[in-house]
Amino acid sequence: MTNSRQNTLDRAVTSTDFPDLTLFRKGKVRDVYDLGDHLLIVATDRISAFDCIMPNGIPDKGKILTSMSMFWFDFTSDIVENHHVSHRVEEYPKIAQKYADILRGRSMLVKKADPFPVECVARGYIAGGGWKDYQDTGAVCGISLPAGLRLAEKLPETIFTPATKADSGHDINIPFEEAAGIVGGDKALWLRDMTIKIYEKARDYAAGRGIIISDTKFEFGEIDGRIILIDEILTPDSSRFWPMDSYEVGINPPNFDKQFVRDYLEGLDWDKTPPAPALPEDIVHKTREKYLEAYRLLTGKEFEPGS
Repeated sequence: MTNSRQNTLDRAVTSTDFPDLTLFRKGKVRDVYDLGDHLLIVATDRISAFDCIMPNGIPDKGKILTSMSMFWFDFTSDIVENHHVSHRVEEYPKIAQKYADILRGRSMLVKKADPFPVECVARGYIAGGGWKDYQDTGAVCGISLPAGLRLAEKLPETIFTPATKADSGHDINIPFEEAAGIVGGDKALWLRDMTIKIYEKARDYAAGRGIIISDTKFEFGEIDGRIILIDEILTPDSSRFWPMDSYEVGINPPNFDKQFVRDYLEGLDWDKTPPAPALPEDIVHKTREKYLEAYRLLTGKEFEPGS
């Protein structure tokens, strides 16, 4: 292994510790700090699979996810408000600026919103959990689909398949009616329509860049009576990205997301419960390359870790 590649592998940020800041929440990837009127979201390089966090991370993953979210927030800002305030450390409250070395490139200062307890999923193709549901029932989240669909086939139209957020384990797909019972009928309709609108705008753009967005999930929250887009958006962690030039109906297409890690883990003698096994250097490197390629294709820019 070259020294430059080893140096890259060594710089993964898998945890944060800011003694002067109040930890609000620690997720599988993001550490969120409470700054009073705002939240500070820090994307680490942690990677999870089968609801287990791997002991070693993917270098620069958090920066790639943050940069990609910033790109998409700007791209969709004409149709939906989002929670972004700033990603420039120099504009953060003084108490956070002392941690600039860690925060730069992997953090966002965001508006505080009251999140809806429902994941908003848009599906344009039949894959993943949706494919399993379709094989069992001919439907996804109660939405009946035409008979005879094949794996990875494009759906006649985009469908909205909400899910409840599980404290542990997988999120649970629910019918639209159940989502409406949780958030209210009018809000559920708004979330459905906006989820599909964002997805289809991004899908059409990505197609021109050589990527199929099979499906993706969004999170929304309320602030001062307005519904806004929160969390991350259209990243390899929240979406299925397929290269258009190797897409073929009937097989699982190659991907730019962490399915590569899942496929590696499936070949191990591991029962998918903690502790998770460490990822070999080659798997880490190849996973990082997939995230970088997705970023380059979608944004048209080369990723610069120091930016």
